[in-house]
Amino acid sequence: MTEIHTPATALRSSERVIAGTTVVELHGEIDLLTGQPLSARLDMLTTAPSPDLVLDLRALSFIDCAGLGVLCRAQNRAAVRGGRLRLVTGRTGFLRILRHARLDDVFEIHARLSTALAAGPESDGASATAG
Repeated sequence: MTEIHTPATALRSSERVIAGTTVVELHGEIDLLTGQPLSARLDMLTTAPSPDLVLDLRALSFIDCAGLGVLCRAQNRAAVRGGRLRLVTGRTGFLRILRHARLDDVFEIHARLSTALAAGPESDGASATAG
């Protein structure tokens, strides 16, 4: 488990590979201070051709505009390399933030990790899967 600590905020992450998909589970806050090291890690995970990445955000307690920028960068890097990035979250507050930022159609969003992992290539692109 990787821990990124700053005086006011903390972000913890863990990674595992499930059937060829890298799952990154994030706990805590993504903000101006924690976003930079997270972005560097996601850059590494999206370096190879066709990266397949799921970010599990269910334990995320806070995200600011810098955090949204980190997610957008990872999405763009995955897409340019012919890969996928999926978000797992069921938090209405986070979904509202994405909607207000007009990013809800940018990300493939799932409410459950199992649904994100089961989504086939035909699910590429934005979706909101509850279930």
